[in-house]
Amino acid sequence: MPIREAQAAHRLECRRTTVNGLSLHFRASTNPGRKEHLPIILIHGLASSHYMIPIAEHLASDFQVYALDLPGFGKSDKPRRVLNLAELADALAAWMASLGLKHANGVGNSLGCNVLVELALRHRERVNCLVLQGLTIDPAIRTTHQQVARWLINGRREPSMGSILFKDYADAGLRCMSLTFRHLLLLHHPIEDKLPLVHAPTLIVRGSRDPIASQEWAREAAHRLPHGRWVEIPGEAHTLNFLRRGNSPACCAYFLVQCLSIRPLSADS
Repeated sequence: MPIREAQAAHRLECRRTTVNGLSLHFRASTNPGRKEHLPIILIHGLASSHYMIPIAEHLASDFQVYALDLPGFGKSDKPRRVLNLAELADALAAWMASLGLKHANGVGNSLGCNVLVELALRHRERVNCLVLQGLTIDPAIRTTHQQVARWLINGRREPSMGSILFKDYADAGLRCMSLTFRHLLLLHHPIEDKLPLVHAPTLIVRGSRDPIASQEWAREAAHRLPHGRWVEIPGEAHTLNFLRRGNSPACCAYFLVQCLSIRPLSADS
C-alpha cells in the first residue's frame, strides 16, 4: 500500500523550519482542528513521518496535527553525529518551541515511543497526553540477535511496509540506523525504569500480532505508568498506525481520540 502525498494533499502539507542550525521537515494539517483539542505531534520510528500519513489524515479532521522527521531521518537535515534519545527529545522540544507549540499531545510508534518518554521527562511542560504504539525493546528480549529476529518476523507480517522502510533506511543511512538502534539496546536507564516518572496520562497500544512488543510487556508498561492503560488491537502487528486490513487506521485512531479526550486516565489492566 504505497502512500502518495497527493492522497493527503487536502489535509496535510509539507513545511520546514530551522532548529539549532538544522532544517527540519514536517507535515502539518491544514485544518486547525477543534478549539477544545490541543495539537497532536506524531513521532515516527526508525523511518520517517511518511508512514504516519494515514493516522495523521484520520486525526486531522478534529485535531491540528504535526508529523516531524526527526533530525537525521526522512527529509530533515542530518546532524554531524547521530543523536541519542535525550538529544532527539531536546530537538523535538526545540522544534515545538519554534512553532509556538507550548503544550501538545504526543503519539509515537516504535522508536517514537522512546523519544516521547524522554520528552515527557526532560520537557514535562510540553506534554499533555501520550499514546505509545508498538513499544520497542521488550525487557525479556533485549539482545541484538533477539531483536533482529523479531523485526524480521514483523516484516513478514507487514509486507506493504517494506518499500517505505527501504527508502527511509536508505535516506537515513546505515550509520544512523545502526547507532540509533544501538542507543535503544544499550540504554543505561531503560524505558521500563523511566515509565514510573511519566506523569502524563498515557495509553499503550499493541497489535495482537506484534512480535516485537509482547502482550506481557504492554501490560507491564501500562502498570508502571502512574496514569497508564493499555489496549490491544486484534490482527495488527507492530506498525498499526499505518496498516489496517480492509480499512483505514480508524480502529487505532478511535483509541487515540478516546485517550486524548479523557484526563486523567486511571490505571487499567
